[in-house]
Amino acid sequence: MFQEIYVIEEKEELTKELKELFKNQGNLRFRKTSTSELQLIFRNLPQLIIINDDSIEENTVEICKKIRENEDNNIIPIIVLASNEDKQFKIDLAMNYVEYYIAKSMGTEYLYYRIRNIFRLLLVNRTISPLTGLPGNGIIQTELKKRLLRHETFTVLYLDLDNFKAYNDVYGFLKGDEIIKFTAKTILKNVSNTAKSDMFVGHIGGDDFVAVLSGDAEYSKICENIIADFDSGVKYFFTEEDAKRGYLKIKNRKGKMEHFPLTSISIGVVIAEENRFSNVLEIGEVGAQVKHVAKKYKGSCYVTDRRKH
Repeated sequence: MFQEIYVIEEKEELTKELKELFKNQGNLRFRKTSTSELQLIFRNLPQLIIINDDSIEENTVEICKKIRENEDNNIIPIIVLASNEDKQFKIDLAMNYVEYYIAKSMGTEYLYYRIRNIFRLLLVNRTISPLTGLPGNGIIQTELKKRLLRHETFTVLYLDLDNFKAYNDVYGFLKGDEIIKFTAKTILKNVSNTAKSDMFVGHIGGDDFVAVLSGDAEYSKICENIIADFDSGVKYFFTEEDAKRGYLKIKNRKGKMEHFPLTSISIGVVIAEENRFSNVLEIGEVGAQVKHVAKKYKGSCYVTDRRKH
């Protein structure tokens, strides 16, 4: 996958220099853009913007303001490379959400490593859920592997929502996203408040979450608290009529009206005793099985896998 980097300058000096510096990294594409071509940035949304302050006549701070005025550009990191080392200039850049100021006197080698490190951070950030801010699947797998390698006893909670598709069908995906965020906060709050130490909460994706607890954590209490908080809070995401009725009415493809219970949460609990599992896949398989049992019950509930090694 190509990573596009837009270099704002009037001459192509810095762009050529960067192409040479990164010639062995074919996934990075540097593109020279003049100050009159900012619409290209707004349209193409590069992974990184570099402004060569010495090479442009327009005020760099004003250019940064224009870039940040466009909502889509808020997540794109900006580097300003400049000979101007005035303190106020640096403060003005920081005030306008410029992440990195690099003095030209530091040389191109320093710039090279800065860019390299930014892309390392961008790669890490891709494993974080943009909706909930929780670690994603890659970090979840690493967390489980780490505990297996340490031969620990730990507990894994697999959580997901019931009848969530029906909610999205009636209320729309934006409202559905609000329930996802509410669920993340509910899980994180109760795990953080109850688990003594060494806890972890991740967002697998969609309406699926995972929590990893130490072996001595009171997982029953945590599950009960999550369910209590979820059930009391989720009703506010429904209209008063739907909440009072206790179910949603949805017309199916044949035109017949179907009833779906209000959104609830199911939790499958897996006790990973020392040496019970040899890999993460085995934990996930047992988690899926026990969560499937939990989803057979009406309303929010948790089920613990009590099978021995």
